Amino acid sequence: MITVVYGPDLVNISYLNLVAFQDDIAKEWSDEVFSLATNLLAQNMSRDAFLEKAYTKLKLQVTPEGRIPLKNIYRLFSSDRKRVETALEACNLPSSRNDSIPQDDFTPEVYRVFLNNLCPRPEIDHIFSEFGAKSKPYLTVDQMMDFINLKQRDPRLNEILYPPLKQEQVQVLIEKYEPNSNLAKKGQISVDGFMRYLSGEENGVVPPEKLDLNEDMSQPLSHYFINSSHNTYLTGTAPGGALILRAVSAHTACTEISSTKHREVIEAIAECAFKTSPFPILLSFENHVDSPKQQAKMAEYCRLIFGDALLMDPLEKYPLEAGVPLPSPMDLMYKILVKNKKKSHKSADGSAKKKLSEQASNTCSDTSSMFEPSSPGAGEAEMESDDDDDYDDDCKKSSMDEGTAGSEAMATEEMSNLVNYIQPVKFESFEVSKKRNKSFEMSSFVETKGLEQLTKSPVEFVEYNKMQLSRIYPKGTRVDSSNYMPQVFWNAGCQMVALNFQTVDLSMQINMGMYEYNGKSGYRLKPEFMRRPDKHFDPFTEGIVDGIVANTLSVKIISGQFLSDKKVGTYVEVDMFGLPVDTRRKALKTKTSQGNAVNPVWEEEAIVFKKVVLPSLACLRLAVYEEGGKFIGHRILPVSAIRPGYHYICLRNERNQPLTLPALFVYIEVKDYVPDTYADVIEALSNPIRYVNLMEQRAKQLAALTLEDEEEVKKEVDHGDAPSEANNEPRPTPAENGVSFTASLTPKPATQVVHSQPAPAEVPRVILPAEVEAQTIEELKQQKSFVKLQKKHYKEMKELVKRHHKKTTDLIKEHTAKYNEIQNDYLRRRAVLEKTAKRDSKKRSETSSPDHSSSTIEQELAALDSEMSQKLVELKEKQQQQLLNLRQEQYYSEKYQKREHIKLLIQKLTDVAEECQNNQLKKLKETCEKEKKELKKKMDKKRQEKITEIHITAQDFSQLLEDAQSKRQEKLVEKHKEIRQQILDENVMKTILQNDKSVPVNGK
Repeated sequence: MITVVYGPDLVNISYLNLVAFQDDIAKEWSDEVFSLATNLLAQNMSRDAFLEKAYTKLKLQVTPEGRIPLKNIYRLFSSDRKRVETALEACNLPSSRNDSIPQDDFTPEVYRVFLNNLCPRPEIDHIFSEFGAKSKPYLTVDQMMDFINLKQRDPRLNEILYPPLKQEQVQVLIEKYEPNSNLAKKGQISVDGFMRYLSGEENGVVPPEKLDLNEDMSQPLSHYFINSSHNTYLTGTAPGGALILRAVSAHTACTEISSTKHREVIEAIAECAFKTSPFPILLSFENHVDSPKQQAKMAEYCRLIFGDALLMDPLEKYPLEAGVPLPSPMDLMYKILVKNKKKSHKSADGSAKKKLSEQASNTCSDTSSMFEPSSPGAGEAEMESDDDDDYDDDCKKSSMDEGTAGSEAMATEEMSNLVNYIQPVKFESFEVSKKRNKSFEMSSFVETKGLEQLTKSPVEFVEYNKMQLSRIYPKGTRVDSSNYMPQVFWNAGCQMVALNFQTVDLSMQINMGMYEYNGKSGYRLKPEFMRRPDKHFDPFTEGIVDGIVANTLSVKIISGQFLSDKKVGTYVEVDMFGLPVDTRRKALKTKTSQGNAVNPVWEEEAIVFKKVVLPSLACLRLAVYEEGGKFIGHRILPVSAIRPGYHYICLRNERNQPLTLPALFVYIEVKDYVPDTYADVIEALSNPIRYVNLMEQRAKQLAALTLEDEEEVKKEVDHGDAPSEANNEPRPTPAENGVSFTASLTPKPATQVVHSQPAPAEVPRVILPAEVEAQTIEELKQQKSFVKLQKKHYKEMKELVKRHHKKTTDLIKEHTAKYNEIQNDYLRRRAVLEKTAKRDSKKRSETSSPDHSSSTIEQELAALDSEMSQKLVELKEKQQQQLLNLRQEQYYSEKYQKREHIKLLIQKLTDVAEECQNNQLKKLKETCEKEKKELKKKMDKKRQEKITEIHITAQDFSQLLEDAQSKRQEKLVEKHKEIRQQILDENVMKTILQNDKSVPVNGK
């Protein structure tokens, strides 16, 4: 017999019993049903697959005559009966609820036509035409390739490892999804094929590889988040109890069990262990048995029933010694680890007070550990007070938070022998734990104590969790089995964040979304900086973390499909969970659709998460509600894995089970975060041609503003040196490393020649090199580093002006809206008065009564006009004042920014001058040494030919060169001092700002 246990959650379950005549048939059925129930791709099907599932259901629910009852179609799409009737008529099918149709008439093609008429998609038609199908009913293969690579591809991916699609690959997609074979052969796709691609398996919002086991499982156990349950043990006597425990064990890597019905639970765990994952199972015993005999019996049950799967002794590679890390999930595959109180072996010579303190500690201790204490807040002794004087108060408080775990019995030798890598100890401090450095010791924290430690020592908490395990569990006062938010403790790297699985609230939904990936193994590898000992992380950081690439995420809710089986309005909420700086609850709430749950279209502005500091721990939640607030469905997506582009989001219920029909159609943009300061740089790198053209265009536009300055410069040149002198002046060669030399074939007049006595033999002439000219201020300002700083300042000033311009624009829009509101109110009230006056006039004419109210109406109209004029005057004055304030704010902001830029430019110019001058001196010295060597070489050669005819030795020439070098260097150093002094002068500051003057602000 096969028993299938199913239900919407772990509490409300049903049973389906099947009987087979042969054991092999029963086993085959059992294996296949179990594989279908645990198939990851089946739980993450494409939109097309879910619609096909609904179609298959209709095809299977037939009458004895083999016909499809239309009442099944009306029941499946029950939110709008009129729409269903119209869609059936459009398919030339009968539309009466009591009719039925042959199966052959309801083909997949007819089913698609029926859906297109039932749920028309104008938003997809708009997208289709936007990408090139405005004048023709198809997209070409090039247009489709651009759409996929520009809109659907993740820009965070490496283009070498994940190259964009090519034409051949896009052609394969077109041939797969385009129903018209003639169009497909031409490389064209219609809007129908385009819709099929968007709902196909290649366009999933999460890559399929993220669902499978894709993370490194060879890290120490403390480097993983471990799916943990709290109070999941059973005390009932119903035979289905063990089956519930199997379901829990299949979804969690760490489970808490009670000593009650111990053998039945152990047998159930042994039967269902490792069916869905080969990685270790951690069992946390909450032991309330005082009898040593019974505890010995419990230990014997574990050894006998678990057999070799129970890890009795530490692994040889990982002894229980200080400094040795925990083994990895890969090392512990198919192993069961026990967490239980371990019998202490302390010496018996302690004082009476110490013994009394130990007894009190045992009484208040929370031993439930590994994954959950016994009651909604069970805990361990490690959280009790260290101060004996405050024992009574602390014990009362901790007993309320810890629940029933504080009443656990002391462990015997037999139970202690089962414990190895998960030894619960009392938490003293992070400093003590770091000093002990024993990774096999772990501590449990009730949620209140965990929050206290996280608040006081966030960085130390993260460091602690790199080496040792920590468990967080709900406080005992949660009598309704509610849950705390697990994200808070994941941010600190806590491994076992235990929840009440029997309560499917938002916290549990976040937990299920977290462990849905990595093959649903119950283990998720922590981010790298939470594992590396050389990295430190503060969960409360607000800035970008070194080594982590932040993301920018944008989500636009476009439309929904078949959201409810009732004709009600619906709306969508968007949440972001992650670090405190990343978390945004109800970041977006759409408008409520008016009585349309079949195909509501919102098309609202996208919600932008500008900076997601830690994408690997952040998740996006989309939730749909009826207009009364009733939950319809939701979906939780990891930010690090989410794909950009147009996607269907197939919704899940509270238990994270897929819903067949409800879905959202969204547009997502995700990219690496770039600070505003570097936005122009990224734009220039991504599209350099466009950037250069833009810079040239701006330069032309600014030419008119700088024309006056250019004329002044020209005049200065005209009144300078004479043309002949300018033409005769040799042009300096381009500066190399900040040094420029004057190129000349003939020496300057200042060049000296060494005179020698007449002699028959030729005596070499020593021509000293031309003087090295110090670079002028204008030349220094052309250096790359100085020009780069100027460009940066220009961008900053541009951004400042842009921000103020946006503020001004927003203010004008606000006042325009206010003006329109006053005007509309005035017209409405005036119309009411005029209508009243007309009605009264008509009544008077009919009754021939005297006119008493006309003057009253005129007075009210006059008062209304006066009120209107007064409001407009006040609005105008308010607007002028606010605009004046904005202009003043902009003026002072620019003034301050300009002052800071001047300081930076002067400092940069000084640094550039020092660098260039040092390079000049260095180059001058190198040149002199080179000339000395060449001269000495020539003189040696000449001396060998005729030494007697030379009256000036090589030493004389060297001394002459050295003297000339000293004079030149002194002259150059003096010139350098003058240049540096000029930089500090006020005239130089004015010269620097000559091309960057701030525009005076009109305060009016």
